[in-house]
Amino acid sequence: MAENFKIITQFVKDMSSETPNVETYLYVKEYIKNYNLNIEITTKPLKNRMIEVSTKLDYMDKGKSKNKSHFEMNYASIIKIDEEIKDRKIIEKIILCDVQKEIYPSLEKVFINLLSSSGFPNIKFEKKIDFEKLYKEKFN
Repeated sequence: MAENFKIITQFVKDMSSETPNVETYLYVKEYIKNYNLNIEITTKPLKNRMIEVSTKLDYMDKGKSKNKSHFEMNYASIIKIDEEIKDRKIIEKIILCDVQKEIYPSLEKVFINLLSSSGFPNIKFEKKIDFEKLYKEKFN
């Protein structure tokens, strides 16, 4: 199957690491296994069949502890959709699945570097994100 989109460019649009004090840092270092990775994907149409796709990663603890760090990154991809593609469902799949599969290795590497540089080395996301499965669950 021929590519029905092209990634023009990708970049970190915004990045944040918040650990308010040393007590929080020490607590989070011990309990970071309780943190969960959340993904949010939004789009902004541009000119000439181009779309800005923003993939936002949040890594946070949803528990009740007051000692929390917060890590967030917004990663932008500018894509161009092939002229032949008119079907909205195909465009949704491109944005939510195909683009994500292509950019995720870079996005994950940058985000893990953020965590490591914030004093939390050796974090690995054991479970790889299955964008095909997520897409099918959302639309079936």
